[in-house]
Amino acid sequence: MREIVLDTETTGLDPLRGDRLVEIGCIEIFNRMPTGQTFHRYINPERDMPQEAFAVHGLSAEFLADKPLFSQVAAEFLEFIGDAPLVIHNASFDVSFINAELNRISLPAIVRDRLVDTLLLARRKHPGVSNRLDDLCSRYAIDNSRRTKHGALLDAELLAEVYIDLIGARQSQLILTETVVTQQEGIADAPRRQRPVPLATRLTEAEQAAHREFVATLGEKPIWHEFYGSAS
Repeated sequence: MREIVLDTETTGLDPLRGDRLVEIGCIEIFNRMPTGQTFHRYINPERDMPQEAFAVHGLSAEFLADKPLFSQVAAEFLEFIGDAPLVIHNASFDVSFINAELNRISLPAIVRDRLVDTLLLARRKHPGVSNRLDDLCSRYAIDNSRRTKHGALLDAELLAEVYIDLIGARQSQLILTETVVTQQEGIADAPRRQRPVPLATRLTEAEQAAHREFVATLGEKPIWHEFYGSAS
C-alpha cells in the first residue's frame, strides 16, 4: 500500500487570518517502507515573515522571495500525492493550510477521509504524556539530532520513522525477517530425503565397462569405488 508522509511550514498558525504555506515536504512509503521518492518545495508566501515563525523554521521573507508560488507547484504536488493516504502529525493543521492554498486557485480540497493523524495515534497509544515529534523520536530511539529547527522534509523523514514504529510495522518486519531466516536455516539443516528406489541407469553396459577401465588407471583408492564398489 502506498502512503505519503507529509509536513509543512507556515508563516503562522491560522490560514483564515492571512497566514500562508512556505514549505512542503513529502516522503513516499510503500508497505510501510520508505521508497526514497520525495517531494520538497519552498513556496513564496507573498507576505512578510513574522519573527515567531522565523524562530521556528528559519525561513526568511528574503530567502523565499524568489521561490515559486503555490499555484506554480500545485499540479506537481497533487500528482506526487495522488490518491494515497496522507500521514501527518496534527493533520488538521497542515491540511487547513494546504486546503486554503488550493481554494485560492480554485482546486478541490483534500478530504479528511484520507488523513492518518499520527498525533491522534500517539495519544491513543501513549495517553497522558507529551507526543510531540521530538518526544516520539526519543521514545522510539530515532536520531533527530539534525532537527535544530523545523523543516518540512526532515520532519517528514522523521515522522515516517515514527509512524512505522507507532503502528508496530517495524516489529512485524523484524518478525517476518526472523521467520524467513529460521525457515532458511531449517531447510539448510534438514536431512536430504533419499529416493526409496534409485533411478535406473541410462548408461549402456559398454559405457559402464569403459568407465571402469578408466577408473582402474586412477590409483588404488579412486573415489568412484564408493559409488559402485572396487573394480575387479
